[in-house]
Amino acid sequence: MGVVTVSAPYGAAGAEIAPAVAQRLGLVFHDRAIPGRVAGRLGVPVSEAEANDETVVRGLWRLVASLGTMPDPVGGVVPGTVLPDARAYREQTERVLTEIAEGDGGVVLGRAAALVLRDRPDALHVRLDGPRDRRLTAAVERSGLPRQEVEREMAAADRGREAYVRHFYRRDPADARLYHLVLDTTALPVETAVELVVIAARARGIGR
Repeated sequence: MGVVTVSAPYGAAGAEIAPAVAQRLGLVFHDRAIPGRVAGRLGVPVSEAEANDETVVRGLWRLVASLGTMPDPVGGVVPGTVLPDARAYREQTERVLTEIAEGDGGVVLGRAAALVLRDRPDALHVRLDGPRDRRLTAAVERSGLPRQEVEREMAAADRGREAYVRHFYRRDPADARLYHLVLDTTALPVETAVELVVIAARARGIGR
């Protein structure tokens, strides 16, 4: 059935478009389930896998890993608990993505999936993007939060996602050469973007 990978910076509507594409294609949308599977294999709480996920930013993992401690829910640290290193998380994430592609397929948002699955003929790699100012405006409209607050969140999220891809794969996640389809979702309605991705996926034989 194939797999669609979706890469999207903050404000590019990835969280809206990716699950809608999955529904249209009759595929599973893989997002929160991935860190859960990674956590199970590494024997750590799901919260720790999520903290190492590329969508969770602000350098939390690097801080915790450098201290060799477990973060406390109220913001402190619990000394003496050694965590698996970041490379172990990445390797397990790659295995989960490969199993998804080799199994029933689906739609995957983020996690550098376009790079992990780059050689698969049954995959469509999509980049959703747009000028920073327009992505910021769109994010403010969707969230209803103050612009300054959203701007801080956006800066942290984009830095985290880019750092993840550059650190582990030595590539720029915005490089159009990594994708079959690149859409400016600040210039297109969400419904149009979904339709274009679905058409491209079906052209590659992806979907039920």
